[in-house]
Amino acid sequence: MTVEDLLRSPALQLRLLAGEAGLGRSVSWAHVSELDDPTPWLLGAEVIMTTGIGIPRGAARQRAYLERLDDAGVSALALSAQLHVPPLHRAFYDAAEERGMPVLEVPLAVPFIAISQEVAAALREDSSHRLAAQLQVFGALRWLAAEDLDTATLFKRLERLSGYDVFLCTPQGRPLLPGVPVPAADVLAHVLPAGPDAPPTIPGGFVLPVSAPGGPAGLLVAFEREGARPAGLAVVQHIATVAALQVAMARHERETLRREGAETLAELLQDVLDPAVARRRLSRMGLPMDGDLVLLVVRDAPDEALRRALGGQPHLILRRGDDHYLLGPPALAGAVAAGPVADVPGVSAGVSRPFPPGESLRVPQREAGWAATHAAETGRTLAHYGEDTAGRWLPDDPAVLGALVEHVLGEVLAYDRRHDSHLLTSVRTWMERDRHMEQAAAALHVHPNTLAYRLRRFAALTGRDLTSSASFAEVWLAVRAARHLGLHGP
Repeated sequence: MTVEDLLRSPALQLRLLAGEAGLGRSVSWAHVSELDDPTPWLLGAEVIMTTGIGIPRGAARQRAYLERLDDAGVSALALSAQLHVPPLHRAFYDAAEERGMPVLEVPLAVPFIAISQEVAAALREDSSHRLAAQLQVFGALRWLAAEDLDTATLFKRLERLSGYDVFLCTPQGRPLLPGVPVPAADVLAHVLPAGPDAPPTIPGGFVLPVSAPGGPAGLLVAFEREGARPAGLAVVQHIATVAALQVAMARHERETLRREGAETLAELLQDVLDPAVARRRLSRMGLPMDGDLVLLVVRDAPDEALRRALGGQPHLILRRGDDHYLLGPPALAGAVAAGPVADVPGVSAGVSRPFPPGESLRVPQREAGWAATHAAETGRTLAHYGEDTAGRWLPDDPAVLGALVEHVLGEVLAYDRRHDSHLLTSVRTWMERDRHMEQAAAALHVHPNTLAYRLRRFAALTGRDLTSSASFAEVWLAVRAARHLGLHGP
């Protein structure tokens, strides 16, 4: 029943003092309280009846008293006439009008028990409907087991049974379960509970936490549906329990898929999976089979930042030391470059060329690693393979690269190891700065004469005259190959 139903009852002879806008509020119970603050013992949707003993005398405190009741979800305040109600100030009436909080006057001849009986009778009439709704909501667990319902269909059924429009969201207002709508931002701002002990009742419905290990996973908001018979708080609480179970199942499934995905990616990187088997596994884990995939290597990225950046993007992820390997559609690269990862200092990521699902990852693994190194060298968050123009002339086979490095730079690498010198780094720095001696020396923090000596020593060890175009090109490719093989640092 509603506050207006009580007001229209001829037996009760109630009179409206203020708050006409709230006459449509639902009433779940009627209770007597003479406390200054009865809200810790309320569930919401009650009519509070008082002789006035607990109502403060000051204007500000009267307003606070009424606002406290309204914040707790009280449907209406009923005051006994001619007993202990103090003079009511304009601030009290203004608060009732602003909030649409009905204030009723009860004639002295009408006992409070008469109001309670009227409410109880109305609730008794509706109890069979509510009980049936509760039993059917309990049946949602059976539906899950017997019919394999998806989340959207399950909650549509619960809405029809309960008489409420149901919304779910995370504490930040994002979707909590697929297929269940999120409350509009302006609505959410008005219904968010002030704290964990806030009453569940809100105008036109209820808001309840969706429990999960470690704290609430989100919120369930239920609004009475026009033309329906709302089944009450108990049913909404059962729906919140079903939502919590769905969240737990979804988390378990995601964690299982994450572990299986990491295992699959590890096997793909080791090149031990048959292409047909690899495609079946990738399809089962939600990766698209109708387009190309890419492999990313992301270095020094915090797990949480990477998780938030990827969001709902389909992907497999594997961590090895400070590197994360990611396999997914090309859009994955954009998520890494534009998301929270980009805001973390020192992160570098490389992307391979696109390739068909199920193809060997031997080449993409090298490409992504080389691109990540190029990103670190250039101070960028993300680099794609092929952006290093010299690198495109290098073969993919590490054995061929190693032979090139040994043939051209072998003597220099051995000399640097024996003498803890920096001939190779000095030559690379000089080349990267277009052979400008002063700039390269400044970058190396050495005197130009020292750099000139190192260049002569390098030429003597390699037998390559760096003033020759042919020798310069050969040395430059060998330096890039050494970098790709990780044989010298930045």
